[in-house]
Amino acid sequence: MAKFKKSGFLKKKSLNIVSRFFLSSFFVISFFYVAPIIIKFTNKNFNNKEFTNNSKNILEKILNKDKLLEDESVVDGDERDLLYDILDENNSEINLVRYTTSEIDSLFKEVNYNLKDVRDTKLVKPVDIGLLPNEIKNISNSKKRKDMFIKIVLPLIVKENNKIRIDRKRLFIILNKNGNTDIEKKWLEKKYKQYGVRQNDLSSLKIRMDEIPVSLAIAQAAKETGWGTSRFALKGNALFGQWTWSGEGLKPKNAEEGKDHKVMRFHSLQLSVRAYLRNLNTHSSYKNLRKARTELRNKNKPLDSLILSRHLDKYAETGSQYIEVLQKIIQQNKLKDFDEARLLPSSKDLESLI
Repeated sequence: MAKFKKSGFLKKKSLNIVSRFFLSSFFVISFFYVAPIIIKFTNKNFNNKEFTNNSKNILEKILNKDKLLEDESVVDGDERDLLYDILDENNSEINLVRYTTSEIDSLFKEVNYNLKDVRDTKLVKPVDIGLLPNEIKNISNSKKRKDMFIKIVLPLIVKENNKIRIDRKRLFIILNKNGNTDIEKKWLEKKYKQYGVRQNDLSSLKIRMDEIPVSLAIAQAAKETGWGTSRFALKGNALFGQWTWSGEGLKPKNAEEGKDHKVMRFHSLQLSVRAYLRNLNTHSSYKNLRKARTELRNKNKPLDSLILSRHLDKYAETGSQYIEVLQKIIQQNKLKDFDEARLLPSSKDLESLI
């Protein structure tokens, strides 16, 4: 009887030891399996200071077509912050050559650059004219003067829109990634500054980082400069009459007493175009334009200059009358023909591919 009890006790003890062994093994194995997952999750969500998005979830949130609105708390940034890259280039010591109208006309003929071909093919020759010719105001034939002006500013506008388009594509790539490289983080910081949005406010950045229709830009340049004949355009390369309170500028002759603003002057016409696009993409006065542009994007519709021009009543003191003038310029000169124009590669671009 004692033997039986002893063997039963030993059997029970063995079972307990085996059970404890397997249970301990299970916990040890589970710990080493789960621990890396917990550590990875903690590092990713709590210790990582770089911008991250949860791939599709964040992307869908940012690109939500019904709720995509520019952050109300985003306000006008300091002029020097928004235009820092432009102001830096404005101090360039490179002296640009001011060609005459006959020299520019000869250049256009030499490269076979004419507006009829552009309207048909939607391809623009990469002709970079840095300064308007002084003689443009002496061209008595209004059609010739307009054609000369359009041919000068068209490549500049398309070029700056190209830069924005490339930046926008890069932003979409970043939005669809789980994390960012150091280069991408630095690039984002630069764009937050240029577009006057808070750090990590990707929704507002996406709304602001977008193109302006070529036809609208040409129409505004034409209106603001009298098709290239104004003092601001010829002396300050100011194609869009952009005001400044801190930068170098030209004082309007008939400025009202108490108004100390100037019309910003630029080192080149190209910088004037870049500053104009930055202005429409950042200033609170044009928030409704950006909203209308976003709505067109969400509906997969082309950016319509006639629709967007309705939101430029604050660009000039004439308000709604200013809009009417812009729309007439666009329609009468068939400027929408240039909205799909693309810039042909320059010789430098081709050399870089060889």
